[in-house]
Amino acid sequence: MKRRSGQDRSVTQHWRPATLAVRGGTARSEFGETSEAIFLTSGYSYDCAEDAAARFAGEQEGMTYSRLQNPTVEMLEHRIALLEGAEACRTMATGMAAMTAALLCQLQQGDHVVAGRAAFGSCRWLVDTLLPRFGIQSTTVDARDPGAFEAAVRPNTKVFFFETPANPTMDVVDLKAVCGIARERGIVSVVDNAFATPALQRPLEFGADVVAYSATKMMDGQGRVLAGAVCGSEDFITNTLLPFTRNTGPTLSAFNAWVVLKGLETLDLRVRRQSENAVTVGRFLEGRVPRILHPGLPSHPQHALAMAQMVATGPIFAFEVADRAQAHALLNALQLIDISNNIGDSRSLMTHPASTTHFGVSAEARAEMGVTEGLLRLNVGLEDPQDLIDDLDQALRQVGL
Repeated sequence: MKRRSGQDRSVTQHWRPATLAVRGGTARSEFGETSEAIFLTSGYSYDCAEDAAARFAGEQEGMTYSRLQNPTVEMLEHRIALLEGAEACRTMATGMAAMTAALLCQLQQGDHVVAGRAAFGSCRWLVDTLLPRFGIQSTTVDARDPGAFEAAVRPNTKVFFFETPANPTMDVVDLKAVCGIARERGIVSVVDNAFATPALQRPLEFGADVVAYSATKMMDGQGRVLAGAVCGSEDFITNTLLPFTRNTGPTLSAFNAWVVLKGLETLDLRVRRQSENAVTVGRFLEGRVPRILHPGLPSHPQHALAMAQMVATGPIFAFEVADRAQAHALLNALQLIDISNNIGDSRSLMTHPASTTHFGVSAEARAEMGVTEGLLRLNVGLEDPQDLIDDLDQALRQVGL
């Protein structure tokens, strides 16, 4: 591989996803290193004052400041864009920085947003609390029904914002239908694809305009660093998103970018195995718990849709027990699976959303979303699925299930 082959679209367009995940975006220095270099620098120097002026004027290629560009971060942005099938990508310090930037960069006072009501707690806070502070109206709808988006459209609607599968209720949104409605009306569709990653689902292929990520999750996939990303057209990233991030500074560190680059090398292998493990564990739980929400199982009401727009349904699903007391007792009885509010890790993790990830969402909104007091969310890792089943079995027996 030549020094800059990984950033040459005329070359990378012929590479398949597994190759892109390992080599896409790589730019080697004059030393010829095989692993991507970490550039731990805040700024850059210039050979002359005229070069500095030309770079700031956009007349000369090159780095100016690590709030704007960094060679390691740039490699990650190229790789994510290639995996996503996007023209461009900008990374952020966290997933929520990415969600916030993807919305605020294109909205202003008087605009209106239609959002899926089932969402990560902090994403609901953005829609319900932050946007109205800036005079931006919002309406939440049942995203499982494309007609609900259409019915909520107003003359000032600028953005559709939703997750699929949704956190934590695993609602599946018909990407082609909802994004099609947006396109017909000149509305920008922003899809949170963190539960799937581009290895399992590429929303741009179904008509989405912008795809946002918590790269903390499966892209890193090993619980090490925080990161976020926004993908879209070159025009959106350069002319709409970049001015916002340049001046507000939700910058990803070079070290964290390097860690996520390493995580992407095994993304496809990990998510496929974890998806298989999740189906195996889900089949076991289906006969033991009152209700299971797993798009990979035929019992899920949107199973056919999930399988039509996803390669596999991922490592995450939810299930319900009687109430909070039984949910907490089940968590406390686990011996192998960790109690943790994170997802996408190679380790199996379980949490009680109503008291953790969605604690800051009002009780009324939780009820609307389907986040009940008995709901538990499980991230299935890379352990042997039988060991996970054994752990769940003993825990379930302890709480009378």
